Amino acid sequence: MIQVLTGSWALLLGMMLLMVGNGVQGTLLGIRGGLEGFSTFQMSIVMSGYFIGFLGGSRMAPLMIRRVGHVRVFAALGSFISAVLILFPAFADPWIWTAERIVIGFCFSGVYVTAESWLNNAATNENRGKALSLYLIVQMTGIIAAQGLLVLADPAGFILFIVPSVLVSISFAPILLSVNPTPAFESTKGMSLKELFHISPLGCVGLFILGGVFSAQFGMAAVFGTEAGLSVGQISIFVSSIYIGGVVLQYPIGWMSDRMDRRFLILIVTGIGAAAATLPVLMPGRFEVLLVTAFLIGGMSNPLYALLIAYVNDFLELDDMAAASSGLIFINGIGAIAGPVVTGWTMGALGPNGFFVFMGILMFGLLAYGLWRSTQRAAPSVEETGDYVAISPSASPVAVDMAQEVYIETSGDETDETATSATQ
Repeated sequence: MIQVLTGSWALLLGMMLLMVGNGVQGTLLGIRGGLEGFSTFQMSIVMSGYFIGFLGGSRMAPLMIRRVGHVRVFAALGSFISAVLILFPAFADPWIWTAERIVIGFCFSGVYVTAESWLNNAATNENRGKALSLYLIVQMTGIIAAQGLLVLADPAGFILFIVPSVLVSISFAPILLSVNPTPAFESTKGMSLKELFHISPLGCVGLFILGGVFSAQFGMAAVFGTEAGLSVGQISIFVSSIYIGGVVLQYPIGWMSDRMDRRFLILIVTGIGAAAATLPVLMPGRFEVLLVTAFLIGGMSNPLYALLIAYVNDFLELDDMAAASSGLIFINGIGAIAGPVVTGWTMGALGPNGFFVFMGILMFGLLAYGLWRSTQRAAPSVEETGDYVAISPSASPVAVDMAQEVYIETSGDETDETATSATQ
């Protein structure tokens, strides 16, 4: 870990500042939208714009990089992010905000692709898994730190929009001045969605549903807080709890994943997340209940993303894992686009707690489907599964490819050891 930090500290520092900027604007818009009088459904459209742009950026960024290079793409997209962050308070209109969120999502996706390709190039086969884990910690730390900035100024003013713009601008300096030579960007042959679904129906359905759950958390948590009458400080603590849960529980769940039936663990994690979503509905009006719920939902949904990818990998040949990445990301991205919109509709119909009702329905639905799939075929044994690799649902295709490389490397090593033992 120290070796990774020493070689990539500038890149990781820059990415943390970027995540602070992204985390501030995501929560701040949810609060500011309420102050501007936007309806819950209007805010859900605004928030879904980010995921539309993110999915488009994950597709377009590799083409842009191959055309003009990493540095130009990184600098250009970063400039757009910084500019749009300042424009939000200047034009308080939900449709303009939606367009700006699409741009922000597109640019952040491209920036992630560029930065993560640098990180992947700097890593070796021996430390790639540690590099990915450290990158995940940096991402989550940045988002959690961002919530603390919300209490430093009035969300009705301009300061909280200027601060993330400045942080994003500053973040490019350590990255562009210190990174290693730009790597070659290679694309892998994809796998059709039909093939993916045939290989792992549970994995595909799970990633689609999880896209809706994660985007509801990332896009609508602050909107929920505003509708529920929470103070700015309470909203920042509530949103932070989601990501703290994701960091704290990621590795214990990953440890268990390598030592037990992975599908059974998916069902346990999903069931806990579903049960947690019912707590605010059964015990309304209690802030401490909201914090426990946020911690558990974040702590279950974030590791669940990596669990589902690992579960799909358990049914793939090593040569097909990289090809499956783009399809898995696309499925998750489609669910993410729909998540905020359906959440907004549910909150409009049921009130603020519709936020939890929506996530609860999704998690219970995944639990039911997983139980049914358990009757259709046996899960791979623990000895046949590869290692769990921690990764965030907000990761770009490059980070997912990194995770697949780690999975392939560890699986290959285990195969070699098994073959060696058999010949002795």
